[in-house]
Amino acid sequence: MTISYHWLSEYLPVSLSPEKLSEILTSIGLEVESLSHYESIKGGLEGLLAGEVLTCEKHPDADKLKLTTVDIGATEPLQIVCGAPNVATGQKVIVAPVGTTLYPLKGDAFSIKKAKIRGIESQGMICAEDEIGLSEHHDGIKVLPPDTTPGMKIADLFAVYRDYIFEIGLTPNRMDAMSHLGVAKDVCAYLSHHEKKSHTVNLPFPNNLVSDHARTEFQIVIENSEACKRYAGVSIQNIQVAESPQWLQQRLLAIGLRPINNIVDITNYILHETGQPLHAFDADSIKGNKIIVKNVAEGTVFKTLDDKERKLTSNDLMICNEKEAMCIAGVYGGAESGVTNHTKNIFLESAFFEGSVIRKTSLQHGLRTDAATRFEKGTDISNVVNVLQRAALLIKETAGGVISGEIIDVYPQPTEKTQVKLSLGYLTKLSGKIYPQNDVKNILIALGFEIVREHEGSLEILVPFSKPDISIQADIVEEIMRIDGLDNIEIPTSITITPSVEKQKDNFSAKEKTSGFLVGMGFREIFTNSISNSGYYNQEQLSKCVKMINSLSAELDILRPDMMHSGLQVVAHNLNRKNNNQKLFEFGKTYIVDAEKKYSEKNHISLFITGNLSEKGWREEVRKADYFYIKGVISNIIKLLGFGNIRFDASKEKTTVIISNTSVGHFGEVAGELLKKFDIKHPVFFADLDWDQLLSLKRKAIQYTEIPKFPFVSRDLALLVDKNVSYSALEHIALTGKISQLKKVELFDIFESEKLGKDKKSIALNFTFLDESKTLTDKEIDGFMQNIVANFEKEAGAEIRK
Repeated sequence: MTISYHWLSEYLPVSLSPEKLSEILTSIGLEVESLSHYESIKGGLEGLLAGEVLTCEKHPDADKLKLTTVDIGATEPLQIVCGAPNVATGQKVIVAPVGTTLYPLKGDAFSIKKAKIRGIESQGMICAEDEIGLSEHHDGIKVLPPDTTPGMKIADLFAVYRDYIFEIGLTPNRMDAMSHLGVAKDVCAYLSHHEKKSHTVNLPFPNNLVSDHARTEFQIVIENSEACKRYAGVSIQNIQVAESPQWLQQRLLAIGLRPINNIVDITNYILHETGQPLHAFDADSIKGNKIIVKNVAEGTVFKTLDDKERKLTSNDLMICNEKEAMCIAGVYGGAESGVTNHTKNIFLESAFFEGSVIRKTSLQHGLRTDAATRFEKGTDISNVVNVLQRAALLIKETAGGVISGEIIDVYPQPTEKTQVKLSLGYLTKLSGKIYPQNDVKNILIALGFEIVREHEGSLEILVPFSKPDISIQADIVEEIMRIDGLDNIEIPTSITITPSVEKQKDNFSAKEKTSGFLVGMGFREIFTNSISNSGYYNQEQLSKCVKMINSLSAELDILRPDMMHSGLQVVAHNLNRKNNNQKLFEFGKTYIVDAEKKYSEKNHISLFITGNLSEKGWREEVRKADYFYIKGVISNIIKLLGFGNIRFDASKEKTTVIISNTSVGHFGEVAGELLKKFDIKHPVFFADLDWDQLLSLKRKAIQYTEIPKFPFVSRDLALLVDKNVSYSALEHIALTGKISQLKKVELFDIFESEKLGKDKKSIALNFTFLDESKTLTDKEIDGFMQNIVANFEKEAGAEIRK
């Protein structure tokens, strides 16, 4: 939220420095993230002087340059080389002497230095408008009025507006502070409490709006009173749409808004003054002189102010005339009913729209306007007419015209204020500070609350309409603590706690161990958004996705059903920045819903690998990421966590990871079609483990054994098998063959050739044996090998290669 110091100060009963105001705002929970100095003309025209051109002659060595002498009120005139075609003797001009810093509209600031131009010394610069930030004109130097005195400061000639700008970090619940008046109320409450004297806001609302014509020209009908609880308007005739007065333009520019015309600028001014959005219609476009607030048919096409045609939904609240829609209520105006330079009569709207309705429409159509932001957070329903009167008089002041008819105020069911009972004991318990009851009353009254009843140890309070977020005791406590000052809460000398046992200790320990291992392997941890884009998935997949009711944007509308897409976004982002070698991992959650509308949430760990695993060096060649590398990483993670009996079931699309006959995840190379969606041209290997399923399995307890006293024995075996027989299947057969002395099976060669036979391949395996009680004999090892071969022949149809 951007707040102007001078603007805010108008509503305060006392003068405060920008620094003091900054301290107060931060103390009351309106954290000032930055305080900056603002100038309507950057640099404030500092150092620039008025000068009179005494002589102007052609430069002896340049056709387009002129040699001038300029009087700037000093003892001696300055010699300046000038390239402007319009410079002439007798002109009053803007001069930048040596040492002056200029801030042009385009480009960086620069300082004027004494220089030789084509052999002649130049002692300054005669300036054009764009060179000093006055305008974009660069047709020649700026010529001042003839009566300008040489030596006069240019900053005095052109009124430079100076201000201080506060950038306030507002929390989402503080809609009451989304305006200069809202902030002023908080500051006055703070001053009243700490100075023990009443300070009230200088309110700008008039009570003297008088109609210039007695008749009421327009009728207002609210068909959807749930979405629009109050609607007011007034007609103003014979206005003159023109440029806004200087004071209004300066106020808007200071907070970063571009002035448009006096009518639009007044509505923007009122929005930032009071927090109440307004909308001005061209009254001549309101057919039938009737305004109807209603929903229109699904699919109705409506052209908005930006000349885009949008298909409306049946949930969109519209402002209509007798024949057609004119405006998306609280969000955006229509192309046919907006104020133009030719508008003579307007109808000014001030209304209260339900925040949830406005938010849905705003997100549906991608229109995140200032008005929509205010309405969705809540506005002050009691202030609708006051603000309308204020705006009408400002328009009459800046655009002329007459108020034709009384204000029309349609308020079908007046809203009652929220009542909250505050226990002072609860206040002490939650805040950690004992507040005197009288101080509590004064703070609340200063903030606009009403004390309905007062009891010993409690208060019954009516909440002002300007604070729609307040509904429970804790909200009232927060208000009291803010105004008293959050820094005034004493730090206790002792802390009382109840020891607790962490139920998810094993989960955190496993995560920490796994993360440490992966980081040691050169992986980097990533954190991605659990909200994803439905456009990534087909209809069958979308049927299992959890859809968001109030999505953050059109692109982020579902909770992610898998970890792959959000990770690939990170991979693509880094590849686009020439970071081609990536090893990433993420702990995250996925969300799905089944046909019976049962929702489930699962924890996962995912890995992404692309590019080279190592760079080329004098000791090694470049090694690219591949299937076997990611398989090895997955194997090591599972072993690290204490699981045995791992099996891999490979298919064309992916390889499934199986532990004790339970699937715990999968890995493989990402399909090319999916990579195209993210414009990724490099191979990417992906692994996903169901973390919840993995940790639910029984793990082996860590056991320590002494180094074997007897030697390991190795044997090699070459098998001829069908091409579809995998190494993991052979490993499983060997390790489940009830040979306790077999400690390890390793693959060391695969050979394929037509000479082996159709659809055949050769697999070479190494077997490691150990008997911890004795040295194995050749006869015993031969027996083990015969047993293994028999199992291979029986279960895999293998043949022994001679």
